[in-house]
Amino acid sequence: MSIVLDHTIVPARDKEESARFFAKVFGLRYDGAVTHFAPVRINETLTLDFDTVATFDEHHYAFKVDEQEFDAIFERIRGEKVPYGSGPRSADDMRINHRNGGRGVYFRDPSGHLLEVLTA
Repeated sequence: MSIVLDHTIVPARDKEESARFFAKVFGLRYDGAVTHFAPVRINETLTLDFDTVATFDEHHYAFKVDEQEFDAIFERIRGEKVPYGSGPRSADDMRINHRNGGRGVYFRDPSGHLLEVLTA
């Protein structure tokens, strides 16, 4: 059996707000809290379990998607008026990048985590 990441805990200032934001931008479902986590299923094998904590380091989460998914996610980012950018140090320059022949965009979630969506 190959190793598959099943779930990871994402620290948040407000787990519900972060889970709703993530699900909305990525076009996923959020069905409410389960125990003390606010889980969002990414795909058949991965769930992000948002959890409210007092203090935490901000993290970087990168998601590789196809071109059609990128278009849909990017449209939702712009529709929500979320600042976005072309790189990790320019996450608010309102541009995307074209690295490796693909496209990429960075933006922050309500807890300050840096999210990246890339196609290549």
